[in-house]
Order: sequence, then structure tokens, then C-alpha cells
Amino acid sequence: MNVLFVCTGNTCRSAMAAALFNKIAVSKNLDVRIESAGLFALDGEPASNEAVIAMKKYDIDLLGHHAQTINTELIEKSDLILTMTNAHKMVLESAAKGKVYTLCEYAGLDGDIKDPYGGDVAEYEECAKKLWEALQKVADRIGNN
Repeated sequence: MNVLFVCTGNTCRSAMAAALFNKIAVSKNLDVRIESAGLFALDGEPASNEAVIAMKKYDIDLLGHHAQTINTELIEKSDLILTMTNAHKMVLESAAKGKVYTLCEYAGLDGDIKDPYGGDVAEYEECAKKLWEALQKVADRIGNN
């Protein structure tokens, strides 16, 4: 299964979600390919410094991350697209009918994943914690299919 995580700039939430989900998928032996993209990403931008720091708590190195803008090819090759907010989902629904959900929706949780951009490391760590909790549920759902 090809899973795509989408946020706005692909330097914080979707980058962290993809890295965290990769760690979870490996530990649960899930057969998934994981990518991330942003609706308004600047191609090649690195992950934010705060995201890099927040991921260290999970023994994940985000220094090699390079942002990419979502495109038709990414949408078409994805089996599941998980967005950080309902607004992101609404932008993609017409192009990705039947395969786009908010991360929280797919995990059976309420709300959106709040953008930590511009915040301090504590806000990024809180975002990472919420992502980790939701992604555990996503992994369980995929593993049971």
C-alpha cells in the first residue's frame, strides 16, 4: 500500500508523520511505501529545525528530508492520502476521490493536526505526540485489512 501524508509546506507535520509512520510500519512489519508532500511546499526545503529536534525523541533523523509539492503523479500512485486538516482534505477530494481522509478521521479521532510552524520546540513535540497516537491507530487499521 502506498501512503501519502499531506500538509501545507511539507517541512513539519507531513514530514514528521511520514517519518513516524515509517518507524511504526517497520515495527509492525506493514507492507507500505510512505511519502509526504505539501499543498504549497517549496521543493527541496529542509524540515524545520524544531521538527528535526522533536523527532530526535523518537530516534528519527529528519535532516535528510526535502519538501515536495503534491502533484498528479503522487496522487495517482497513492492508495491512501492522509491530510493534516479538513481544509487540506477539501483541496484534494476532487483529484483523489475515495482515497483521501484526514489523519484523525482515518484513525477514528476528532479534529485536525494543528500546525506548529513558527512555534517553539514544545509545540512541535506536542504535534509529534498527537501524530504518534493517531499513527498507531492507522497502523492497526491497515494491519487488520
